Amino acid sequence: MAIKNTSTHYNKLSIILHWLMLLVLIAVYASIELRVLFDKGTETRDLFKMWHFMLGLSVLLLVTIRLFIRLKSGSKPLITPSPAKWQTMAASITHIALYAFMFAMPLAGWFMLSLFDAPIPFYGFELPALAAKNTDLAKQIKYLHETTGVLGYYLIALHASAALLHHYIIKDNTLKRILFKK
Repeated sequence: MAIKNTSTHYNKLSIILHWLMLLVLIAVYASIELRVLFDKGTETRDLFKMWHFMLGLSVLLLVTIRLFIRLKSGSKPLITPSPAKWQTMAASITHIALYAFMFAMPLAGWFMLSLFDAPIPFYGFELPALAAKNTDLAKQIKYLHETTGVLGYYLIALHASAALLHHYIIKDNTLKRILFKK
């Protein structure tokens, strides 16, 4: 599978990863939000938390692959008609923020579990701790992780809204570049 972008579309692997990551991020958020429907200490609640951890670490793996491919895939497909410079700058800032979010959140979760001296599950494996037990620091990381998670809703909504604005109102090819070719 070629990883070079064309002048009109991202490469197929980038497109697959983009939409796969959307599905995984939905599952990450769903698993942590749905856990509250079950009492603390129940097996079902713990299962939702475990899936949140594993899916979050999956985001880390996928975003690492995605960034590597992005760096190797050449120039981004052109947007036609060309957007204003401020739009290009806003898009760049948003994409940098999304990448930072997708790296930082799983790493913070992994670090937090390590500091709580909790197991770090990953599909039948247990990942090594990143730090020794420190409950006070773990609570601070947990607060930052949860707060940033809420901000993530807004960041993802901004990204999706901008794509839809470009597609339906501005009527350029911004969204079409990341869709599968017909």
